[in-house]
Amino acid sequence: MSRMIGWSGLITPTLALLIAAGCGGGDSGGEAGGGVAGGGAAAPMENPVDPATAGSIVGAVTFTGTPVAGEPIDMSAEQVCADKHASQPMTQPAVVGAGGGLANVFVYVKSGLENLQFPVSSDAALLDQNGCEYHPHILGVMAGQSITVRNSDAVLHNIKATPAENRGFNRSQPQAGMEFQTTFGVPEVMIPVECDVHNWMGSYVGVTSHPFHAVTDDSGAFSFEGLPPGDYEIEAWHETYGVSSQMVTVPASGQVEATFEFSESMAGRPVPLGEPAFVDHEIGQLRRGPADAAQLED
Repeated sequence: MSRMIGWSGLITPTLALLIAAGCGGGDSGGEAGGGVAGGGAAAPMENPVDPATAGSIVGAVTFTGTPVAGEPIDMSAEQVCADKHASQPMTQPAVVGAGGGLANVFVYVKSGLENLQFPVSSDAALLDQNGCEYHPHILGVMAGQSITVRNSDAVLHNIKATPAENRGFNRSQPQAGMEFQTTFGVPEVMIPVECDVHNWMGSYVGVTSHPFHAVTDDSGAFSFEGLPPGDYEIEAWHETYGVSSQMVTVPASGQVEATFEFSESMAGRPVPLGEPAFVDHEIGQLRRGPADAAQLED
């Protein structure tokens, strides 16, 4: 990943409000624990789906051809991390299982749930740095769901998230066992996360407004349970092969199957990611989109 965000130079008070905590705030959903007007506690949101008529989607993502090969990772400068790997660590632009299943694909309901609001999961998702790699490589969460970012290595990591729609962060974790919590407040597919210390480290976070998202395993399998009956567009996102989408109809109290097929000919296709934000010092405003090297300072 090569996108960069840089903050330097004089920042006006107005601009400071726009980017406050962007390089270290670590959250993007406002103050934690905020109440409603008047001090009363908000009633917990209930799941809007009738379990008596809910259906499901089950499916798989398959791959044909020769996948893009990974490259060896040189961890000789970080022996603590190298010792955690039984074999030569490699980058993984594509992970294909023995049966042709494509792993690390983010599959989610892209449209069809716009009129429903779902309670945010109370379980914190975990993004761990272990062996100088992110685990998991692809993470799915709901907007507003807490994410625990952990350093399990006895080395310095610097975690940088560069979303387009949410507020990013740039946080240092110099010691093993350090953690911080963050959230992304609005849906966004996908958010790149990288380490400024180890350039091979990369992860992606998919944020949805609902709980119907999944990441495929080595068999390529995924499933969504508890969907209300109706028509849905579901999308499969892969960092190397781009996206594929299809329409499905979920019957009342029934199940529908969906299969996505990726192939080697799809390598190099555009992979949807939001354009990063940067500070345009000439006009004193945040901008999104391409910026020349002079405007991007680390």
